[in-house]
Order: sequence, then structure tokens, then C-alpha cells
Amino acid sequence: MPASRTATTTPPVIGRGSYVLGSLGGGIRGYELGVVSSALLFAKPALDLSPQLTGWVVSSALIGSLFGSLGAGPLADRFGRRAMLALGAAFYIVGILIAALTPNAAVLIASRVLLGIAVGIATAMIPVYLSEISPALRRGSFTGLFQVMITVGVLAASLIGLAFTPTEGWRWMFGLGVIPAVVMLIGSLRLPESPRWLVEHGREAEALAVLEGSRTPDEARREIADIHAVSRGGRAPTGREARAALFGSRPMLRLLLTGSVLGILQQLIGINAITYYAPSVLKGIGYSDRAAVTANVGLSALGLVATLAMAYLLVDRVGRRRPLMWGALAMAASMLILALVYLGAHDGKVSGGSGYLAVAGLALFQIAFALSWGGIVWIVLGEMFPLAVRGLAMGVATFMTELASVVVSQVFPSLLEAGAPTVFGLFAAMGVLGFLWSRFMIPETGSRTLEEIEGGQVPGSVRTATGAERDQLEN
Repeated sequence: MPASRTATTTPPVIGRGSYVLGSLGGGIRGYELGVVSSALLFAKPALDLSPQLTGWVVSSALIGSLFGSLGAGPLADRFGRRAMLALGAAFYIVGILIAALTPNAAVLIASRVLLGIAVGIATAMIPVYLSEISPALRRGSFTGLFQVMITVGVLAASLIGLAFTPTEGWRWMFGLGVIPAVVMLIGSLRLPESPRWLVEHGREAEALAVLEGSRTPDEARREIADIHAVSRGGRAPTGREARAALFGSRPMLRLLLTGSVLGILQQLIGINAITYYAPSVLKGIGYSDRAAVTANVGLSALGLVATLAMAYLLVDRVGRRRPLMWGALAMAASMLILALVYLGAHDGKVSGGSGYLAVAGLALFQIAFALSWGGIVWIVLGEMFPLAVRGLAMGVATFMTELASVVVSQVFPSLLEAGAPTVFGLFAAMGVLGFLWSRFMIPETGSRTLEEIEGGQVPGSVRTATGAERDQLEN
């Protein structure tokens, strides 16, 4: 083992609070997803937003997230995971305050780009960070906190939107989002750096000190030895070298394709369409405006309960692949229910028992997504990539996921007007494809250390680089 750099100060160690603080970026992602639909109800007349400008307000955050996710990976591999969490929080604070104080549409769009960059950074980095600080047997639960925080953020945004609806307080709806971002910024400054990133940069002494906060001394030393066995030990690739390691290796490209398609399918199954447009769907089946918003809050709360069940009762007991498989089929069934309901509608309206069936379909989708693809996709993506290119690979996979989100969010309203049975039928087909991809392409990574995963000790059709392939990556 090469000589490690001696830490000049005692670094923060991994404690119970590290997992909660490290997952707070999920809250800002969820709040951003949930607040815009309520705030725009009143921002549109206040700022005289045309339909085209309204579309830009919504999509600008999604576009910003593309740049945030793509840039986060290389920067994280160079400067560390903790620094990127702080940067994401800072971008969000600036963006949300500008949105709350905006004088016109142009400034609001610019603020939403900043918010998107922040969300992209957080989305790319938090699953990686949580997976790298978590013990193997609890890694699913701790990494699943990211999705828990997303659902908390969505629910909080829905409740705040409901509370400020009587006063049309759209600026307050935006502005209160600064609270979780400030907590995230302060928390990120108190977090330990990822021990795996420290080892990769030749700082084993600091990594050992970080791990000893949550492991016994013997466990910490064994984990350091395992990490060092798959690391470059102070030769972490950056810039062009990192891109060559990822894109110049066929095994790495295959693994990147597997993860990217997993993220794309998460969006094509229909979650963003449901998140953004559930009130519109509810109105289409006969709900009043207020009843639709209230029912949407109920759906968000249902998603939170199911997400907690996923994180604390499911993922570390039954693994990753089986929930992905059966959750995809359950979501396909829920979308098929919605397709059949709309197929029997008259003039786009449904009534009676069909309306209740549509609500049941939405509820089934929320539960199935929260138990499976909502959090487990991010857990798998945070686990499956080799340490030397983990940040860059996660950034690319997140970029592809966010790009799919942009496409779905932009085309769903037009598709819904063109024919609801068709669009929900397409989402159902994507659910079936998600089942097949999970069954035949996704490795089972549960209950194994990240180093065992990287070493190829993973059952399933896809594995990471091993043997000569890993030598190729390191050379």
C-alpha cells in the first residue's frame, strides 16, 4: 500500500446524522418538482405569462438539470463528493430567492435554470455519496433516503401550495424552498468526505478516520484494504483520462449503457407525467380544481409512506432486482387501467365507477413506483459503477435520465390531448420493457460491498470489469 497523506486536522466521521444530511438534496429536488404546478397558477396572471413562456418556465429547470448532472460527475471525481453537495445547495439558494423576487418572466426562467443545475448536481451526487459511506448490509436503506427526501419535498410543496392558495401567495411558495437548501448547505459543510474518494486520492489516513466513526477499528481497516484493492491509490483519473477510461473500454460502455437505460426507463414508465399532471388527470375525470389539488396531496402522502416501506422494510431484505421487476409490472397494470378507463370515456370525461377506477390506478402507480423504481433505481446506479469513474459515469447516467424526463414532460400534454388511451398504453408498454430490462440486464447488488460488486462478485447478466478488464481500465 503506498504511503498515505497524513491528515493535518481530524476529519468529520460518519455518524447517524451523516445519512440524513447527505440525503437532503432529495428534498430540494422534490420541492422543485412539486411547487411549480401550484405557483404557476398565480404567477401566470401576475407576470402575464403566455402559454409559450409558461412552457419555458417549466422546462428551463429540466434543461438546467441536464447541465448540472453532466458537469457534477467530473468535478466530483476531482474535488470530492462533499464539495458538490455544497455547490448544489448554493445554486439552489440563489435560484429559489431569485424566483421568489422575480420581476418578470425572463428573470423567472433564469432562476429556474439555476434551480435545475442545483437539482442535477444533487441527483448525480447523492446516491453516489450515500452508497460510498454506507455499510454493505444497510446500503440500500441509507441510499434509499434520497428517494424518501424527494417524496418529502414533493409532499411539502403540495401542502405549502395548498396553504398559500387562498392568498395567491406564489412568491412564498417559491421562497420557502430556501429553508431545506440552507439546511443542506450547512449540513454539507459538516459531512465527512467519502472514504472511497479519499483512498482514490491517496488519503488513506483520513479515510480510516472517517470510517472509524461508524465501524469498529478492525472493520474500518478491512474496508480500507478492500477499497485500496480496487483503487488507483493516488492516481485518480480526471478530465480526458477519466473520459478515456469510461468511453474507451467496451466493458465500461456496456455497464454505462445498462445504467443509462435503467434511468431512462424510470422516466418513460410515466412518473413525471403523473407528478406534473395528476391534477389535470383528476380534473379530466370530473374532480373540481380544489378537489384535484387535495387528492394530489393524498397521492403524495401515499407515495411517502410506500417510499419509507421501500427504504426500511424492503430493499435490504429482498435485494434490488426483484422489486424492480415486479414494480414495473404493477405500474404497467396501473397504466393499463387508466388506458381502459379513458377508452370508455365520453368526450374525454369519465364518471361513476370508472372515475373511482382511475383514482385506484393512480394510487397503484404511486405505491408501485415508490416501492421499486422510485428509489431503487438510484440505489443501483450509485452502486454499479467502478470507483475510478463512478462520478463521471453517474453524471452521464443522470444526464440521460434527466433528458428522458425533459422529453416526457414536454410531450405528455400533447399526447394526452391526442388520445389518453394511447399514451397510457405506451406507458404500460414501457413498464413491461422495464420488467424485461430488470430481469435480464440488471445485476443484484444487495448485501455486497462496493468492492465486491466492482470485483465481479455479482450474480446476474451484467457485471463490472474484472481481471484483465479492470487492468485495462487502470492503464
